[in-house]
Amino acid sequence: MTSRLVLWDVDLTLIDARGIGVDWYRRTLAEVTGTSLRHVPDMAGKTELAITGEVLAAHGIDAATDTVRAMFRTLTDVVLADLDSLSLRGSAMPGAAEALAALAEVPGVVQSLVTGNLPEVAFHKLDAFGLHRHVDFDIGGFGADSPHRHDLISAAVGKATAKHGAEFAPETVVVVGDTPRDVAGALHHGAVAVGVATGRSDEQELRDAGAHVVLSDLTDTGAVLKAVQG
Repeated sequence: MTSRLVLWDVDLTLIDARGIGVDWYRRTLAEVTGTSLRHVPDMAGKTELAITGEVLAAHGIDAATDTVRAMFRTLTDVVLADLDSLSLRGSAMPGAAEALAALAEVPGVVQSLVTGNLPEVAFHKLDAFGLHRHVDFDIGGFGADSPHRHDLISAAVGKATAKHGAEFAPETVVVVGDTPRDVAGALHHGAVAVGVATGRSDEQELRDAGAHVVLSDLTDTGAVLKAVQG
């Protein structure tokens, strides 16, 4: 029996890869369009579809379907080429490995992602730090699904329901993330919003956004378990 669907954000919730994403976009834009990156949008809590559209628009490039698809393919290739250096340039968030492992031992808990990243990019990021083992990548909500963060939660819940043959009522879905956009997405779905103040938003900002629970970080495994299990 499944009782909880835990959907983790990736960047600045489970891993810290600050600055690397901008470099990836610089290389991707140059390869696909021959254009140098001059404008970097705010990426926090946004989906890859939204970010790509903003990058292209800021450089006067039409966000045609074929161009967006080419950007996604190239971005995935660029990340794959950087795998060996990713673990050296970034890090796992303190307590992330322990939290994922502890939740994996709780009967009825299913763990996946709701992240602005493409699925392949999300896998590579977590794999670089050994955080992929307890995450079901088949049922997540990812950045190519929609430009709107809340749509990713609906996508993840739909996939989880189909795979497990069980309905996940909104109150049994827990979204863990570091930005007000993560919180807003959870609230839009009616899910439990757990804010983690490991990104650019402090605890008060996450509370003001409506998070049901706010953690300073993931180092207190017991607090993480309590937040997820209600």
